[in-house]
Amino acid sequence: MTDEVITNEEWKRCKDGALMLSLLEKVSGPPGSDGRRPLVLAACECARLALPHIQKGESRPLFAIETAERWAHGGKVTLEQMQTAADAATHAAYDASYNAAHAAACAAAPNDTAYAATYAARADDAPERVLCECADIVRKHFPEPPVKAGK
Repeated sequence: MTDEVITNEEWKRCKDGALMLSLLEKVSGPPGSDGRRPLVLAACECARLALPHIQKGESRPLFAIETAERWAHGGKVTLEQMQTAADAATHAAYDASYNAAHAAACAAAPNDTAYAATYAARADDAPERVLCECADIVRKHFPEPPVKAGK
């Protein structure tokens, strides 16, 4: 599997949701474009896997995910509001479980969605299992592998 081309068979077998999100981020269009909405939804679903590792009472990571999901579903959310939510979750990362909060921040950050799965996996005691779960989540949103523009 390369950054340039991935076959259907490689996509179906891939167990690294972070890699899959990274490949999709390269072809999904610029932040704020309609082409990124499914990518953001997949990243949010991956980031939700880290929420059990967030300190009780810490709501900023969930708020970041919900803000990004609202935008992805067509809600009236600006990129600035998404970035503000991502920044708040990033600040939570320094106060609580770094990796779990950072997963949420990446899901909401306009330029960092691909890292949501990576940080969700790092927050868990079984990172390989989480990356596999993220791979299944990505395939749910993107049954076919990404196609590089112009191909």
